[in-house]
Amino acid sequence: MLSYTELKKGLFIVFEGQPYEVLEMSFLRMQQRKAVVQTKLKNLINGKVVDRNFQPSDEIEEADIEKKESVFIYNSRGEYWFHEAENPKSRFKLSAETLGDAAQFLKANTSMTTLLFNGNVINIRLPIKMDLKVTEAPPALRGDTAQGGTKTVTLETGAKVNVPLFINEGDVVKVNTETGEYVERVEKA
Repeated sequence: MLSYTELKKGLFIVFEGQPYEVLEMSFLRMQQRKAVVQTKLKNLINGKVVDRNFQPSDEIEEADIEKKESVFIYNSRGEYWFHEAENPKSRFKLSAETLGDAAQFLKANTSMTTLLFNGNVINIRLPIKMDLKVTEAPPALRGDTAQGGTKTVTLETGAKVNVPLFINEGDVVKVNTETGEYVERVEKA
């Protein structure tokens, strides 16, 4: 069991019988009251985020999350198919609801980490930064660059990202998969 002071960002815990990841944590102490830890938790099975305060008397169980390497194969009708990196015949699928925002950055043959809880695959962890090709980009109008503006482009996975005006169709850009933000241009078309 964990103490409430041991909670930190990125820790996996069991809360109400389900695995959660601690997204945010802050220590709060009000006058004449016991200290509490305010947290924002993400359910690893359904992706829902909840706010929860923990007090010194709370017993917190650390989740036993196993990690394995896997590879994304394809998606069809809202189902995303993967296989284990060391065993391509061992396939599994996850729904778009389970994957959440990560689904928009999946491209074929992308390696990632799979999270398992009690032997069942519950979610994936994409690489933090991925290189993706721009498939649609509106033209930058002459004179637009004076303010250093942005435009919205479509990537090869279908994701839409705001990028600087100098990015064109065919360019390869690096994107942060956690925030969905443009990082840099990797290759010019």
